[in-house]
Amino acid sequence: MSSVELRALAARLGVEGEEALPGCLATVRRMEGLLREEAHRNMADESIFQKLLYILRNASCEIGVACKGTSSPAHLDSCLLLLTECFRCLRNACVQSVDNQNMMRNLGLIDASVHLVLLLQKLETDLESLLTALRCSLQYLGNMATGNRDSQERIWKLAFPSVFLNCLNTHDEKIIAYCCMVLLTCLNPERMLELQEGNNLNIALAVLQAFRRYPESEWVFLINNHLLKCPKLVKAMYAKMSNQERIMLLELILSQINDEKFIISEEITTFLASCFEEKCQAVLRLASATNHEDEEALVTIRLLDVLCEMTSNPEQLECLQAYANLLEVAINTLKLTHIAGKQATNIFTVTHSASGKEEISHPAMGFKSHLIRLIGNLCYKNKVNQDKIYELDGIPLILDNCSIDDNNPFISQWAVYTIHNLTELNERNQELIAQMEQCGLADNSVLESMGLKVERQDQRLILRSVRKMPNL
Repeated sequence: MSSVELRALAARLGVEGEEALPGCLATVRRMEGLLREEAHRNMADESIFQKLLYILRNASCEIGVACKGTSSPAHLDSCLLLLTECFRCLRNACVQSVDNQNMMRNLGLIDASVHLVLLLQKLETDLESLLTALRCSLQYLGNMATGNRDSQERIWKLAFPSVFLNCLNTHDEKIIAYCCMVLLTCLNPERMLELQEGNNLNIALAVLQAFRRYPESEWVFLINNHLLKCPKLVKAMYAKMSNQERIMLLELILSQINDEKFIISEEITTFLASCFEEKCQAVLRLASATNHEDEEALVTIRLLDVLCEMTSNPEQLECLQAYANLLEVAINTLKLTHIAGKQATNIFTVTHSASGKEEISHPAMGFKSHLIRLIGNLCYKNKVNQDKIYELDGIPLILDNCSIDDNNPFISQWAVYTIHNLTELNERNQELIAQMEQCGLADNSVLESMGLKVERQDQRLILRSVRKMPNL
């Protein structure tokens, strides 16, 4: 603010003397002290809020001038310092006081504050006081919205979508976190639907981007967790996303999937399974040395990673075991990658260096191993899926992937695990493996490495476990 404007404001606030800015700041702090003293009454003196509103409106005029580049940095800094003190005062007065929230809203303080945030977002300055003012303004709006539906509605009407989107696209972690706080506090089922409409999806995408940048931020985590509970929103986001954004979403799910606070619905679980079913063969393009950065194939790899982790969770396992085509898709994809690896030398070809220290860097490294893991999980204590593997001729395929493979770490261990799950309490699958061994189609040493032994009993070949399965 200019010195003339500050003195005029100081006079309006009853501040005497030449030091206008310190006087105004001191007055705002005294008002904050009065508000604290009156906290036990649960309703403050309305005149205090009227004075703060007067300051905000005067500050809006100065910020508007600064946006046009006609204000000096010193004057702008003074204005921002005063704004910050006002927002701190208002922020603290909101806490656990519905009466104060309602009084402020009725006076127009939400409107003035959102208008100021919009102006502050237009400023082009490196002043730290700008960031501080924005942070305090968002904290104030968050406190105004807490537990107050009318305030939530007013903030949403004024701030959605531009204020939220602008804040989420800044490079300040605290502004992004406080924006997520306001956004989460204002969200309800109807507003979740608004997020799915047209360009409003960009807000949800920006929230995901924020989590990638600041995974430790509590408010960013909480709103991402909230958004991912809405299947329709997730589907709408996924449809609009680029392949890179889909990878980011899947990596977010992957990073949080084992967290007890992170809940994924059955509808989203089956949706991701259907995405894998639709795009699984894209991974075959990675057999070509020129396609190792194929983004659609990279999405398929991440989908498989997510499904493997999901099938390690009892609730999601039950859902995916019942998903009609997932097991068949996994077996068919394993067959295709296995064939691709035999037809030419590529990432799907079984390799084993003598030293075992050769470093391999390829996005499809471990893909076959993960397919076998998924198959094993889907057959865990599930007779229907065990029988389906038999019908799909999947058992010989699993046995053919028991060798150590540098391109697929732990593939032999996952094959052991899968054969165990296929044969547990399933005589037909046991008999098939025993007959394969008898005919020389299954390597006895491989079976022994799995802790299995073929024996003849009552004119029948049986497969017997000779050691307990290790926990994988």
